Amino acid sequence: MEKDSASLFGKSIVALENFSSEEIRLVLNTARKMKQIIRRGGDKKLPNLRGKAIVNLFYEPSTRTRTSFELAGKYLGADVVSINSSTSSIVKGESLRDTLKTIEAMGVDAIVMRHKAEGSADFATKVVKSIIINAGDGAHAHPSQALLDLFTIEQHKGRLAGLKVAIVGDILHSRVARSDVYAMTKMGMKVHLAGPKTLLPRFFDFEGVKVHEEVNNAIINADVINVLRIQLERQQAGLFPSTREYSQVFGINEERLRLAKDDVLILHPGPQNKGLEISTKVTYGENSAIQEQVQNGVAIRMALLDLTLNGGAK
Repeated sequence: MEKDSASLFGKSIVALENFSSEEIRLVLNTARKMKQIIRRGGDKKLPNLRGKAIVNLFYEPSTRTRTSFELAGKYLGADVVSINSSTSSIVKGESLRDTLKTIEAMGVDAIVMRHKAEGSADFATKVVKSIIINAGDGAHAHPSQALLDLFTIEQHKGRLAGLKVAIVGDILHSRVARSDVYAMTKMGMKVHLAGPKTLLPRFFDFEGVKVHEEVNNAIINADVINVLRIQLERQQAGLFPSTREYSQVFGINEERLRLAKDDVLILHPGPQNKGLEISTKVTYGENSAIQEQVQNGVAIRMALLDLTLNGGAK
């Protein structure tokens, strides 16, 4: 294992556009150690963040990300409090700035934040001195999800550079797709995007990325297929004719999977619309690592909290 020279100590994690490949490698290497802690029997608690306080501030619903960040902080010995916007002063009209200032005044070291507005995490870094970790800001970025995707791929494939990854579905509304593209291309992966024309943004026009309007062309000989959820709650009517047609033309099923490599790895950030963007048989098939992504999410989020708050020191 190569020696890590990068550092994330004291830094907020807003997006991966400005991450270096060395910083990504540092997170992946640290997550490998954290996964061993999660999988060991008995006590999973580490003293790394003892005395640190972390607040999870979620303005949007979440199961996987919120729970895994909460467990990550607790496994590292931190005191963790989760705030739901529906049961806080936010429902009384308190602004994001005032909420952040209130949390900071309580001596919080880090705020893990999900918000519906693009740029909200960056805004938070300008309002408070606490470390901000972006758990999703609108359709902009979801850095920890992209990192856990990389981690899962490397665990199965043994490498990242040179792999062909097809990202299929609602690219336009997906913060996961944006973060994946930036992270994967930095690590030397070849990214192919596919979806209905109305769900394909045109701003991924740079080296290492190819956009397809035919899903079959994207997944031919793919090493990895990352299937994105159709985000019906973010869409206006008319972006594709019907869910049935989408499933037939773009859905990942067993027949379409034969176009990829035999050992293709199937990912999905969840939650899934089974039968729409992915079939049940593919979800639970031998090529799927979807449930493993959940465990790897805890390891990655442990790594991010440890590296930003503790510098990765033992």
